[in-house]
Amino acid sequence: MVDHARAARLAKRIATIVATAIEHEVKDPRLRFVTITDAKVTGDLRDATVYYTVMGADIDSEPDLDSAAAGLEKAKGVLRSKVGAGTGVKFTPTLAFVLDRVPDTARHMEELLARARAADDEVAKLAANAVPVGDPDPYRTADENAEPDAGTDSGDAR
Repeated sequence: MVDHARAARLAKRIATIVATAIEHEVKDPRLRFVTITDAKVTGDLRDATVYYTVMGADIDSEPDLDSAAAGLEKAKGVLRSKVGAGTGVKFTPTLAFVLDRVPDTARHMEELLARARAADDEVAKLAANAVPVGDPDPYRTADENAEPDAGTDSGDAR
């Protein structure tokens, strides 16, 4: 039977162990800007997927995703050993590293929201001095001298 709570706890522990090992124990310069964002473990606790992001060295520079992936692939054995020692489970899960696209998606959404705000501001500027086309009061007002239509039913159904 699958224990989802145990799998979630193990995934959290794996993410912590891998992040700590990358930061303090693995001396690969390609992993200097790698950040572990999440981990998922299968229900049978045999396979773990570790999600990571890579930040650029400078704000304006693009991160080197290929070298970070190669560095993680090379360090996979060491990281799996650390996970096995740190978790104490009977079978140490295999590790698969997947680039996390959430920050890129969030950045794209922020750009779309900024464009929408700019368009809304432009519409608000145009609407500030706008004058309605046609009658100032387009709704019909009751004429005091007009008689009601003879063909309409007044609601007295018997």
